[in-house]
Amino acid sequence: MLRNIFNGLTDLIYPKTCLACKKKFTTGNNPGKALDNFICGPCRKNILVNLPPFCSSCGRQLDKKNYSKNTCGQCQRKIFHFDRAFSPCSYTGTIKELIHEFKYRNKDHLADGLGKLMTNFIKEYNLPISYIDFIIPVPLYETKLREREFNQAHLLAKIIADEFNKDILTDVILRSRNTGTQTELDHNQRFNNVKGCFTFTNKRDIRGKNILLIDDVLTSGATASEASRPLKESGANVIFAITLAN
Repeated sequence: MLRNIFNGLTDLIYPKTCLACKKKFTTGNNPGKALDNFICGPCRKNILVNLPPFCSSCGRQLDKKNYSKNTCGQCQRKIFHFDRAFSPCSYTGTIKELIHEFKYRNKDHLADGLGKLMTNFIKEYNLPISYIDFIIPVPLYETKLREREFNQAHLLAKIIADEFNKDILTDVILRSRNTGTQTELDHNQRFNNVKGCFTFTNKRDIRGKNILLIDDVLTSGATASEASRPLKESGANVIFAITLAN
């Protein structure tokens, strides 16, 4: 009761702005840093989730014409270095706005709510998390990390690791050059842009280990695939990639 009264008074004095649609809204009653404290009800309902059947490669929701093929049209001619990818959400609308706020406007407090979408997805579809030995977030280049002051993939990885009691490894691969943003590049340019940009550090023995690779977005799959390359070359067994959206 007291919390509801306090929230109501706070909203009257300091009305919140939805991070997705930028309109004023009244907070819900969810404790902590749940997404409902940062976005309005309509935007929360407009989060587009991926539903099965999933592409057996990139994890996108399959359209009807590809049901029998088990892979989406984008993946039928691709060879990835990861074994399979998953994403709970489609990279559009509300989620796209939240990821932009998260990465580029220093809203690192969104990690809890966004990470919860990923852990709920893992549980709902019974992904083989029990077989995972290590969780590895896709690293940023050192200058970008200094500018941003946090790696969004690492924050998401920590939520997943805490939920499922897994170890995070941050010293296994590094991004050896600044690839810049992939946003304006076409499919082939994305793969060429990141080719060879990740190197294995030789600080861990991952031979025979199963890895869960974490990033925020999977579009072409180029970054996740290239980050997986040195891990596979160093003896990793199975590599699953999970991103917040694709």
